[in-house]
Amino acid sequence: MKKKIVVIVFFIIALTVLFSFKNTIPGNYKTDYDIKLLIFKSRQLALVACIEKNDLSSIKDIEKIKTQLNEARLALKSIDFWLRYLEPISYKKINGPLPVEWETEVFEKFEKPYKREGAGLTLAALYLEEKKLNKDVLLDLIRSSINATQVYTSDSIATQLKDYNHFFLCNRLFLLNLAAIYTTGFECPASEKIVPELNAMLKEVGKTYSVFNTSFTETPLTENYLELYKATVQFVNKQPLDFEKFDHFTFIKDFINPLFTINQQLIKEYNVSSKSNIDYSLNKNSTSIFSKNLYNGQNSKGIYLRIKDQKILAEIEKIGKLLFYDPILSGNNLRSCASCHKPTQYFTDTLTNTSLQFDGKNYLPRNSPSLINAQYNHLILLDGKHITLQHQTKDVITNPIELGSNEQEVLKKILSCEEYKTAFKQFLKYTPTEKEITIEHVSSAITLYYAKFSKYYSSFDMAMNNNEAMNEPAKKGFNVFMSKAQCATCHFVPQFNGVKPPYVGSEFEVLGVPKDINFNYLSPDSGRFRINPATEMANAFRTGTIRNAAKTMPYMHNGVFRNLDQVIDFYDAGGGIGKGLKINNQTLSSDSLHLSKEDKINLLAFIRSLDEKIEFENVPEKLPTSKIKKLNNRKVSGEY
Repeated sequence: MKKKIVVIVFFIIALTVLFSFKNTIPGNYKTDYDIKLLIFKSRQLALVACIEKNDLSSIKDIEKIKTQLNEARLALKSIDFWLRYLEPISYKKINGPLPVEWETEVFEKFEKPYKREGAGLTLAALYLEEKKLNKDVLLDLIRSSINATQVYTSDSIATQLKDYNHFFLCNRLFLLNLAAIYTTGFECPASEKIVPELNAMLKEVGKTYSVFNTSFTETPLTENYLELYKATVQFVNKQPLDFEKFDHFTFIKDFINPLFTINQQLIKEYNVSSKSNIDYSLNKNSTSIFSKNLYNGQNSKGIYLRIKDQKILAEIEKIGKLLFYDPILSGNNLRSCASCHKPTQYFTDTLTNTSLQFDGKNYLPRNSPSLINAQYNHLILLDGKHITLQHQTKDVITNPIELGSNEQEVLKKILSCEEYKTAFKQFLKYTPTEKEITIEHVSSAITLYYAKFSKYYSSFDMAMNNNEAMNEPAKKGFNVFMSKAQCATCHFVPQFNGVKPPYVGSEFEVLGVPKDINFNYLSPDSGRFRINPATEMANAFRTGTIRNAAKTMPYMHNGVFRNLDQVIDFYDAGGGIGKGLKINNQTLSSDSLHLSKEDKINLLAFIRSLDEKIEFENVPEKLPTSKIKKLNNRKVSGEY
């Protein structure tokens, strides 16, 4: 009884404050925030009261709870614009997509992965679909959400709301999420609610825009932005409520990406500054979501980071190219980087499931990933073992089953070549913290070389940037990708990898990849578990990019699938569980997607539209001569 009274009193206070604010401080930005936060809190408390008084064994009562839960979700959507940006960690307790997430964000990736526990509305909705329900578990999910909401009343948040800087950064993340998350079902378990929630959110954000312009008259959203946003709302209003029929392609191309462009221009014009790590990876100079400079997960320059002179960088890149093809990096002088990462095969090995080991007899346990677009991952390798491209390069050199050498031996051999020695002595001038040539100089030259092949664009990018027309099957395929096929809940716009807005971390998924195409056994590779031995990480692998997928067969960490048809059929069946394997922690839905033949054809058309128009180079004609005579027998690219 006391709890009911508390809820009723809170409602009265909230309504009193609401009408008081509306009548006495019209158009006040901070007030708008406070009102929406109060309404959200009241919906959360009402949800708790509804759960407490209803019977979870009654279908009718569960429907009442779901109705109240939907009201809370709509209230959240009215304030999501702020919450997701201002305090992203607390947000996971309000609307977390998973019960547990292990994170290694870019600004903390030198530390061990840390555990984030989720709670809130999405997990509550998912829990209500389970067969056995416990009221305490459900209440705990919502109470955790209520407790987390209190964070947003803190003085630190209030301080941010007093100036305009945070607004344009909140808006940037909002637009990126409109492109990558809000329309895909990533955190909306009921697909029939996706478009209605989108509609409600767009309308509420439109009101926030108006209040902001009234309160911050010197740094307003411009008329062209507001007019385009109004057209966006009208477009969504006319879309079918079935999100599988929603025109994701037009929504992003004609509305969200142009809005992003204007917002980025305003960030520069108003000299917007950030105090949040959430903006760490994003580039304020990028003018398109589909620009290759939107964000960067890696520093491809490595030790040469300070160098801006393009002529000097070109010289380093030239040496990096020679080293990439030079078997001098291997213990037997017979293998090079190009042995497994063949440039004309999109810097992977498309001919075998996995490449040969150093011994020339056995095969590596994992498929060689393409080096193209590797720099758009925050963690490198399929298990996320490395935090930099340079670490990965050095590990390959010293790995006994890959290049089988050691750092000292490699440096000795490289510096026995006058061309290399002269070049690195010159480069040493630009790395003042180093007194002598190190393996870091070598690995950084290599990563600088191959990173340049990640700057090219696909037909899809060109279409999104209005530089090229898109064929209808590819458009339809993109819409399938973003909706029915559920691909976009793991492969996020724009790189279509596991890095979602605000692009500060790499995600891992458990798909249930088999040992062979007969699906007799689960692949024995434990994946991320080797690096982070947590239960959730068993058999988890970093989500790779879909870009150039049509050119980079075979697929999965073990190369088990030879073509994209097999991959799509695997996902359509519900992954490993759908194929009959027993997996306790599969993150991929085990339900069939029920993709039609036409869906699959169009999906393939979209995937092919992501093939980038890369200008590959010829291999070096010869390698630098060494003072060590036996080294002069080595061949460009190696022998196996």
